Amino acid sequence: MKDDRARQEFVRANTKLLSPQLVPEIRLHLAEESLPIWQKTEEELGEINVPPPYWAFAWAGGQALARYILDNPDIAAGCSVLDLGAGSGLQAISAAMAGARDILAADIDRLALAACTMNADANNVAFATTANDLLAGPLPHRFDVILVGDLFYERQLAAQVMALIEAAVAGGSLVLIGDPQRNYFPKGRFEAIARYEVPVTRELEDAEIKRTAVWQAGVRRTAA
Repeated sequence: MKDDRARQEFVRANTKLLSPQLVPEIRLHLAEESLPIWQKTEEELGEINVPPPYWAFAWAGGQALARYILDNPDIAAGCSVLDLGAGSGLQAISAAMAGARDILAADIDRLALAACTMNADANNVAFATTANDLLAGPLPHRFDVILVGDLFYERQLAAQVMALIEAAVAGGSLVLIGDPQRNYFPKGRFEAIARYEVPVTRELEDAEIKRTAVWQAGVRRTAA
C-alpha cells in the first residue's frame, strides 16, 4: 500500500465498527473473521506469511487494560502515556477518554496505525502515532504510564518487551500490562491488580471466555 489513504480505505473495506464486549463505550474497526482479512492483507501487501492483522481484533489483554483505565481514570489523567504495540489503539483511546494529556500509540504495522487513527476519530479522541520500533532502542523520552496489551505471545518479542519494561520502571514509569498469561508471560514478575473474564472468539482463542488480568510494574504516581 502506497499511502495512508489507501491503508485507511483497506481498513474501512474489511472491518465493521463494533464495540468490544468488555468496553462497550468504545467503537473500533474490527474484522468479523480472521482468515479473510489475513488473506486480503497478504494480497494488498504483495507478500506471503505476513504477520496476522492483530489490529483488526480486540484481544483479551487489551480489553482488560482498557476496562481498567476507564474504571480508574485517575491513573492516566494528566499523564503522558505510551500504548506499546498499539494494534487497534484500544488502550490509547481509553487513556484519552480518561484525560491523559499526551498519548503516543506505537506499532510497526502501518495498517495498525491507520486503524488507530480511524478508531480515534470514531471515538472523538486524538493521539499521536509512530511506526518506529520502540523495542529497538531507548524510548524517545520518559512516559508517566506505559500500556502493554497482549505482547507476550512470542519468545523474542517477550524478551524485548521485558527489557523495555525494566528500563521504563527504572526510569520512574508506571507500566500496566493486560495479559491472560500467554506462553511467554513472565510469571512472578508483576503484581496482579485486577482480574477480568473477557468474552472472545473461539476463532482466535482457545475458549469463549479468557481469564485475563491487569498487572502492574513500577509505582503508581500520587497527586501533588
